[in-house]
Amino acid sequence: MTTIVEKHKKLERNVTLLGIAAFAAVTVGGIVEIAPLFWIDNTIEKVDGMRPYTPLEQAGRDIYVREGCYVCHSQMIRPFRDEVERYGHYSLAAESMYDHPFQWGSKRTGPDLARVGNRYSDEWHVQHLKDPRAVVPESIMPTYAHLAEHDLNPGDMTAELRTLYQVGVPYSKTDIEKANEDLKTQADPNADASDLLKRYPKAQARDFDGDPTRLTEMDALVAYLQMLGTLVDVNAPAAQEKLAKEKGR
Repeated sequence: MTTIVEKHKKLERNVTLLGIAAFAAVTVGGIVEIAPLFWIDNTIEKVDGMRPYTPLEQAGRDIYVREGCYVCHSQMIRPFRDEVERYGHYSLAAESMYDHPFQWGSKRTGPDLARVGNRYSDEWHVQHLKDPRAVVPESIMPTYAHLAEHDLNPGDMTAELRTLYQVGVPYSKTDIEKANEDLKTQADPNADASDLLKRYPKAQARDFDGDPTRLTEMDALVAYLQMLGTLVDVNAPAAQEKLAKEKGR
């Protein structure tokens, strides 16, 4: 025992030895965590219904990240009774497979938003963003009225979708080529969105901010919020089978 204590003291007092030992410990731990992934054919099982974001939804997500919404709202419902009863079915890994960066995490000041899509009307979201306390009196959320005042200027969505494609998001050639057109079409109530809806199942095409004469940042953010948790039918038999497998791991 004395020998072990003496060796430990020697290790603690020698910066070089301590650094080497720490590096070795981190290396072994990293290998143990990472190595198994190379022998797993697919670490995230696909589920029916998942698709990449539409250009408008992606622009809304970019605004969501830009404004720091993720700091107070997680997008991961844990498999606990209190969370499932409040927010809906627990989150699946596949539901975030096209997120860059993903929004899973444990920090939660406001409610989880993983399944907020279609839970409230567009008007509710707009009012909530403009004046949170008008719809939730106890809210401590800051106001985001400026989103309705700023025209949406996301840059070249073709370039953004092409970049996402390069990191594994399965956009088609048509999706990338028509990105800037799709962005405007989804929020224009007078446009023919049939082609967009065919390529992006369950996408919602309409005016989102209450002002059809403009395409604003509010349109994009509400479009993003309204699709969260709506793509996967967790009650479908195929989804239930995958849920059971995922839960058993």
